[in-house]
Amino acid sequence: MAEQKRDYYEVLGVAKNATEQEIKTAYKKMAIKYHPDRQGDKSEAEKKEAEAKFKEAAEAYDVLHDPQKRQRYDQFGFAGVGGASGGYQNMSMDDIFSQFGDIFGDLFGGAGGFNPFGSGFGGGFGSGFGGGARKAQHRGGDLRLKVRLTLKECATGVTKKFKVKKKITCNHCHGSGTEHGSGDTQTCPTCHGSGYVLRQTRSMFGMMQTQSPCPDCGGEGTIIKNKCHLCGGTGVTTGEEVIEVNIPAGVQDGMVVNVPGKGDAAIHNGIPGDIQVFVEVEQDKNFVRQGNDLIHNLLIDIVTATLGGSVEVPTLDGAVKVKIDPGTQPGKVLRLRGKGLPALKGYGYGMGDLIVNVSVYIPESLSRDERETFERMRGSDNLRPNVSAKTNFFNRFKQMFE
Repeated sequence: MAEQKRDYYEVLGVAKNATEQEIKTAYKKMAIKYHPDRQGDKSEAEKKEAEAKFKEAAEAYDVLHDPQKRQRYDQFGFAGVGGASGGYQNMSMDDIFSQFGDIFGDLFGGAGGFNPFGSGFGGGFGSGFGGGARKAQHRGGDLRLKVRLTLKECATGVTKKFKVKKKITCNHCHGSGTEHGSGDTQTCPTCHGSGYVLRQTRSMFGMMQTQSPCPDCGGEGTIIKNKCHLCGGTGVTTGEEVIEVNIPAGVQDGMVVNVPGKGDAAIHNGIPGDIQVFVEVEQDKNFVRQGNDLIHNLLIDIVTATLGGSVEVPTLDGAVKVKIDPGTQPGKVLRLRGKGLPALKGYGYGMGDLIVNVSVYIPESLSRDERETFERMRGSDNLRPNVSAKTNFFNRFKQMFE
């Protein structure tokens, strides 16, 4: 089973409302950490793991640093950026450096390639990272919903409303978690307000220093002395909210529409989660969807096929009349331009077509007069298929297996 891809924001360790500079800084850290030149004498397994993480970070940055790609990813997930097929993992490191040299050049300076230890960092591992550790910022959980759409709704777009049970900001403390406001908090005595603690351990390489969130304040730098009686100090309670979801025209079955900031509220006024709405398109009695095109099987009677005429064909906007030429053969395809579905914004332009496959109904029973009519025509040479008709029929038959 293929390994499930990680969310790009999770890969870079940034919030979904992260600025472009925060995304760039986070990627800079990961590129330095996992660059092949920094793996030294590690085992082959560790080097392969570092290479995979380097590629994963490059793929995440490629999407999140581009405003259009990021918008499509935020709304539709991996499907919005080409399904996230994992192409980066299948590329060599040299290919990544050459194909995406503009990314590395923008981050690390210089047109001569990617050099994580050169002057592009303005002095190595110092101010390039912004210095110090940031206090923890909590994030609410994501929620998942499913919506069933008709083809008509897919064609026009639609707004759906959901009543969602979720975590909401406490209306008594307004998310602070305190009973009476800022006076109920104090600086954490363990980390002295920094939100993190440093630990030193001895190893074969000497003293090693590690930094981690403070275990007493959870990385916030403050401790609540008098907790809110309603939420118990978390800043969130359970409630309901009516959420409006705008489904754009052109969506397809299996797509995911993301609604930023409408998921669970985060503790202590952190960043709220998102809602992912999974799209399920109902089967239609008249049409089969193929991309932006619609396919309709039209069954006409043998007289209309022989003599010609006009028939009604259903479309998403109502029935239209279509001309049937005399001598229309079963399997003939008619194309009604612009009667399909619109292209999803960002995935192309214009409308798809309605493709009409013509079939001819052969009656299973006849009246006496009808049978006599057909018997009189039985001997007519004009009703027998000629060589051209046989060839055309055989060619259509072969296409079914190609």
